[in-house]
Amino acid sequence: WRRRLLVAAVVAPAAVLGLWIAVHRVPWLGPLVANTLRSVIGVEAVTDLEETAYGLQDRWNRLWRGGDEPEAYWEVPEGGPATPAPVTTTDSGCSIPAFARDDVGPVHESWSAPGDGVWVPVADSQHPTDSPRMLKTLLHPDRIRSWAAVSVVAVDLRQVDLHMMAGSHEPKNSTKEAFKYERKAIIAAREHSELLAAFNGGFRAEHGHYGMKVDGVTLVQPRRLSCSIAKYPDHRLRIGDWEALEDTAEQAVWWRQTPGCMVDEGKLHPGLRSEKNTYWGATLDGDTIIRRSALGLSADGNVLYVGIGDFTTAKVMAVGMQHAGARYVAQLDVNWSYPKFVL
Repeated sequence: WRRRLLVAAVVAPAAVLGLWIAVHRVPWLGPLVANTLRSVIGVEAVTDLEETAYGLQDRWNRLWRGGDEPEAYWEVPEGGPATPAPVTTTDSGCSIPAFARDDVGPVHESWSAPGDGVWVPVADSQHPTDSPRMLKTLLHPDRIRSWAAVSVVAVDLRQVDLHMMAGSHEPKNSTKEAFKYERKAIIAAREHSELLAAFNGGFRAEHGHYGMKVDGVTLVQPRRLSCSIAKYPDHRLRIGDWEALEDTAEQAVWWRQTPGCMVDEGKLHPGLRSEKNTYWGATLDGDTIIRRSALGLSADGNVLYVGIGDFTTAKVMAVGMQHAGARYVAQLDVNWSYPKFVL
């Protein structure tokens, strides 16, 4: 028994560490492990386990990487990118000014990587000669964690349309009409020639029961206390509290709800000041150090911001998006496997 206990004492921590590393290397493994555990020990137990694990990871990073300087994720051309010539829209044939954003600079001048806050064009391999439709920048909004970075992509909504698609299983249906709706859950091949990028959306239904309407069908009933992203027939997008969008919800082509708006009318949500607020992690509190994603909109509605935050709290994510230029911000999905921006 002593030998068995000794072996168990050595093997168990090694197995847990190995699994932790594996779920952060293999995209499908994390969701599989989490969902399996939820069915066995329950959602709340898995939440407690995740918070404990992420807390330990953050302590280790602060001990091991505390002296590190912020690092750049990509090279930024010296002198900034060349100003592109005016572009011509394919729909109407009218010329519009080239897509450009003023550099926002680093969030913290003394705590930044080379190129922080500088907008760099995102190459479009399918249309290499076109003027840029997307720009990217990197920010380090967390003053005590150099490894906490927020990558932001700015998308020109004068030239780009945002589409919504339901997953094959999530969010789970909560209306009768939803069960008649065919979930294709894949971007049709005929649309690939005009496809720029794809990214994941909101939480699983069990994590807040946030509503969704797509293709005119309500899959999940709306929740009053939530932030909502809506698209209208004129291609206009809005991000705001559900109460502000509810009157026009029937007119919307689609809408998707998330936890309360992180930024509304340019102001941070008061709840972001509370370290134990569980609003923006579904079942993880706002101070949990995890990978997060968010969607933002400029004041004039012409620029969409997509943010991916590594090792961020909810507040750090919101501050990064706000600094990049978003006047309205809704958090999307969290944890390592889901927040990605795929070209």
